[in-house]
Amino acid sequence: MAVVDTGHTAEALVEERLARLLAQHPPATTDPIEFLGAQFDLGLAWVQFDEGHGGLGLPPSLQELVDTTLRPAGAPIPFLRNPIGYGMAAPTVAAHGTDEQKARYLRPLFTGEEIWCQLFSEPGAGSDLAGLSARAVRDGDEWVVNGQKVWTTLAHLARWGMLVARTDPDQPKHKGLTYFVVDMGARGVEVKPLRQITGEAEFNEVFLSDVRIPDGGRLGEVGEGWRVSLTTLMHERVSIGGLVVPRSVGPIAEAVRLYQQRAAAEGDHPVLRDRLLQLWSRAEVLRLTNLRAGMARKRGVPGPEGSIGKVAFGELNKDIYSFCIDLLGPAGMLYGDYTMTRPEMAGRSSDVRKAFLRSRANSIEGGTTEVMKNILGERVLGLPGDVRADKDRPWKDVPRS
Repeated sequence: MAVVDTGHTAEALVEERLARLLAQHPPATTDPIEFLGAQFDLGLAWVQFDEGHGGLGLPPSLQELVDTTLRPAGAPIPFLRNPIGYGMAAPTVAAHGTDEQKARYLRPLFTGEEIWCQLFSEPGAGSDLAGLSARAVRDGDEWVVNGQKVWTTLAHLARWGMLVARTDPDQPKHKGLTYFVVDMGARGVEVKPLRQITGEAEFNEVFLSDVRIPDGGRLGEVGEGWRVSLTTLMHERVSIGGLVVPRSVGPIAEAVRLYQQRAAAEGDHPVLRDRLLQLWSRAEVLRLTNLRAGMARKRGVPGPEGSIGKVAFGELNKDIYSFCIDLLGPAGMLYGDYTMTRPEMAGRSSDVRKAFLRSRANSIEGGTTEVMKNILGERVLGLPGDVRADKDRPWKDVPRS
């Protein structure tokens, strides 16, 4: 067990900090922002981060001790308050940000006071992120950005956006990119809703017209945007498909509930029961796979194996909710209100019909299933990669539609 400067073991230090946090800030009577701020200040936001930036410089495996202690105590869950920020922005800032950037961004990100969004995909560059067209041109100590982004979750609520833009069109597409943090309230940033099949508009398109970003908002070196974005993407796939939940919790629990309800009314149905058990088995395999992958991730930054959970989650979630609709029978066709709303949470619903419609996005967002399979084939299985005629050509010379 690692030993820290105080002479305590790392685990004992975390336990002492947790006891102090819960004693001084009881979750039941403490404002969530105040509680999460205290958690951050005690180094219990991400224990593997540097001291002073929400961490204690300890092995990331000890974060599980934090989570399993605070969750039963009723503490607020930072991921639910700021999913893009917590799951993707925080590890990117921690890995590539300056001390000033970490001090500015991480604490209000963790408390949920400042929501984040991800400005990656474009109308002509979704699956091929490196082919993006948004341009950033240096103007003294600022960058002037023009372009369009799409499928931007919660952009209508976000204070900050993670932006990848092209800064050198003379370089091949992967080498001419730079990563920025953009103020979503800046002049020239326009957010428009994209209405989904559910009636909600959690996704958005974002137009950037002569948006000025100070060079201090650049994350990583000029031209290193692809390398920085990979950190975001790896954590994105984990945050979407790599969540480890207790057995029989989540969508599969809803399927079990609906099956039991129907069986109580009509009697046992062998075919439906068989489908349910197949889905339950797949859910358990995914849970155990994510548990194993999570243990591997604790040794460093997530690798391409994060795509395994993403692929499995996307397809399984769609299958589970399709089964739930079948269990409802004709009532499964009744989805009440399609009035457009602008939700404060991404992809969460207690209505099975709405969850069925929303699950269609699970195999698209964060990288399509087809792209994930290519990644797994090339980087995990070692299969030959696709022929890429544009790999070494300057981006400006690559034909585009």
